[in-house]
Amino acid sequence: MTAAQPFRAGGRTVEVGRPDKPLFPADHVTKADLAAYYLAASRRMLPGLRGRPLMLERHPDGIDGHAFMQKDVPDYFPDWIPRAQLPKQDGTVSYPLCESAAALVYLADQACTTVHRFLSRADRPDCPDLMVFDLDPSGSDFRWVQEAALQLRALLEDELGLVTQVMSTGSRGLHVIVPLNGRAGFDEVRSFARRVADVLADRHPDRLTTAARKKDRGGRIYLDTQRNGYAQTAVAPYSVRALPGAPVAAPLTWEEAADPELAPQRWTLACADELLARNPWQRPPRGRSLDPAAHRLEKLEAA
Repeated sequence: MTAAQPFRAGGRTVEVGRPDKPLFPADHVTKADLAAYYLAASRRMLPGLRGRPLMLERHPDGIDGHAFMQKDVPDYFPDWIPRAQLPKQDGTVSYPLCESAAALVYLADQACTTVHRFLSRADRPDCPDLMVFDLDPSGSDFRWVQEAALQLRALLEDELGLVTQVMSTGSRGLHVIVPLNGRAGFDEVRSFARRVADVLADRHPDRLTTAARKKDRGGRIYLDTQRNGYAQTAVAPYSVRALPGAPVAAPLTWEEAADPELAPQRWTLACADELLARNPWQRPPRGRSLDPAAHRLEKLEAA
């Protein structure tokens, strides 16, 4: 058996066991490769993770084997990884928090390929400070997804007075993310997001839909707002997706999102150095209140 490989992360050394274990066999990506990426990416990832409960997507036998989603922190996780004890319907869940580069390396050691984050913070779990629109294509025409994202941006920014960010999911679509001031509850945010999606789908019924069932979408882009609920999660920026090629969820500028040469899996572990050298979210916008936007939305709906 290969000896554990030590990774120095901040002031802590994390031992990665079985470092040669293939997690992406076809791409020759090992557990050590994943740990090295997350250590390098920590300077970009941690601002978007700190204080947020996480759901971990783990692939102990590699992406071709058994996988599971984990919310509750197991007993064997070290004490230096913080927890957030949050309520659920019949009890509580002890969610992990990722506050350090060492924690990211440890998660890689646990074969956590992908980190999914709450849209709220652990100290105010009922009030999201992010709203997410997941643009999910029914087919393979990514250009439609790009056009939908630009249309959504225009509606959110120009007509509703909000601010936006855009990210490739590392899968097939794009996320349009709206920073909020964290004063509205999940019910209000989810209802607002669905109403925005309905307005946009009504304007472009041939291209866009809010139909949750695939059989009702008719090849259109699905404007998914279901992530805007308590204890729902969205893939964290710079997370690796458990897909062939090891694609990465990559923050984009809006100019990049509009580029006709952009592919949904443009960024992968193979070009991680290039990905991390750029920082399109260097100056994140300040979250805004939903109240003025809600009044503007009511006028659009009435019209």
